[in-house]
Amino acid sequence: MKNKLKKIEGNQFLLMITILLFVVMYVIGLIVFKDKNFGRLQVFLNLFISNAGLIVIAVSMTMVLLTGGIDISVGSVVAMTCMLLAWMMENKGMGAIPALIIVLLIGVVFGLVQGFLISYLKIQPFIVTLAGMFFARGMTSMISTEMISIKNEMFLSWAQAKIYLPFGGYVNKKGTMIYPYVYPSVIMALAVLIIVFIVLKYTKFGRSVYAVGGNEQSALLMGLNVKRTKLKVYVIDGFLAAFGGFLFCLNTCSGFVEQAKGFEMEAIAGAVIGGTLLTGGVGNVIGSLFGVLIKGTIETFINFQGTLSSWWTKITIAALLAFFIILQSVLASAKEKRK
Repeated sequence: MKNKLKKIEGNQFLLMITILLFVVMYVIGLIVFKDKNFGRLQVFLNLFISNAGLIVIAVSMTMVLLTGGIDISVGSVVAMTCMLLAWMMENKGMGAIPALIIVLLIGVVFGLVQGFLISYLKIQPFIVTLAGMFFARGMTSMISTEMISIKNEMFLSWAQAKIYLPFGGYVNKKGTMIYPYVYPSVIMALAVLIIVFIVLKYTKFGRSVYAVGGNEQSALLMGLNVKRTKLKVYVIDGFLAAFGGFLFCLNTCSGFVEQAKGFEMEAIAGAVIGGTLLTGGVGNVIGSLFGVLIKGTIETFINFQGTLSSWWTKITIAALLAFFIILQSVLASAKEKRK
């Protein structure tokens, strides 16, 4: 019984707080904005629709943070992905599928280079990914300084396809039943989340990721190939950054230089609020999902309220981030005292 309590206090306590915080915030929204139909299922589903790309980026960021690393290049990779997709389809007449394959391969190569520099040359992850951030954003502007709107029929069909749910509908003023819906981007984002969750929890590679982040020296003594594990994580991170960029592009259907600025910080904030330790070794992609949903809920509050500036989202997230970092520090200190 004591072991179970210790496990809850250590690895799952922050996750429980994050989930509770989301539930409390959503209940507050149901009460405060009851007259504005906040309780409709579509409002909840919109949290996933508007943040599908960020969910994937937060998942990849969680993997990187678990190793004790960081990646601040993902926002720029998202922008480069969107610009490349738009440029290849609209300026070069390329099909949507070949363009998608190319950007995903570029993401893998990007992650491979960064991972090699970090794991084998032992350069600090912040420095490497800072260079990656400047490079990707610079390449985005080299492709085009103007916004390119995507008009490719196949891509637009992906972006506009609605998957209707057979429940949770309501009757509008015209007497028509309106059913809630999601886009394919949501299904793909959740599929990535589930796959990564299973990989981290139930595979040897996943256990290696936690071991490397928990204590790199101990991982080496256990016979784990730390360099290879880190390299794999950054390769997956590069692939997911490009894939998250694709999902982000399905929402915007365009590419421009300033796109997704600050996306990396939102992903880090979502992961940390979700209970992932910046020092590595502790975290969960489910928590990162709820961290992103909390950010989306704050944005929904501001939209429903109508008079508040969108900057209040940044301010609130900053306050929550500070709270969770302090909480992590307190829990770490308590753990050391128990030893």
